[in-house]
Amino acid sequence: MGSFLFFALSWWAIALRIVAIIHFIRRRPNFFWIWVILFHWVGALIYIAVEVIPDAGLLRSSFQVFPRRRRIQELERTILDNPSAGNYEELGLLYLDDGNFVRARASYDRAISSRTDHADPFYRRGIAEIELGDFAAAVPDLERAVNSDPGYDFHRAKGLLAWAYAKTGQTDKADAMFREATRISTLSETYYHYALYLASQGRNAEARIWAQRILEKKPTMPGYLR
Repeated sequence: MGSFLFFALSWWAIALRIVAIIHFIRRRPNFFWIWVILFHWVGALIYIAVEVIPDAGLLRSSFQVFPRRRRIQELERTILDNPSAGNYEELGLLYLDDGNFVRARASYDRAISSRTDHADPFYRRGIAEIELGDFAAAVPDLERAVNSDPGYDFHRAKGLLAWAYAKTGQTDKADAMFREATRISTLSETYYHYALYLASQGRNAEARIWAQRILEKKPTMPGYLR
């Protein structure tokens, strides 16, 4: 019985190391992990817990593509008979998640009317417009979201509005909005846009500071975000 248990554990130890090494080769985390993996099967188990399991979130999101696209097809059929603002708004969000920014924008155009009194469709359309490079159109949509709630979407709206100001040459507004956003938000996206804006203004020392703040987050990020 003891020898069988030892044999089983040995095979499990080998399997754990194989899984860990394959993931290490594909993701290239910090090199010290290879010594942890090879030292003992417990090290491989620790690596899987710290690096592999968080990556499962990325795998899960890839599987979500299929139900999302199925729902898109359902809504595309539904709006032929029921072209309601709510259906177009849901379809716009699904297109946005799917990376189809042209159709997302078009769906929000149909969802928004003179009676639309909530900010979310304007905000989501603003995101699509930024992704399409139409920053001038994004400005009023994002302004509507920020004016309705300065902390909209965990302050991401404010960071995106600052970026849209920067890309449309409104430097005074961009400066002020970036300062407000970065005083509260810790989003890497906002830091990155601020660093790019500062560099474009020749403020390279400040740009490096904000770029460094993104890099300082790296040790606490899951492997797939690094």
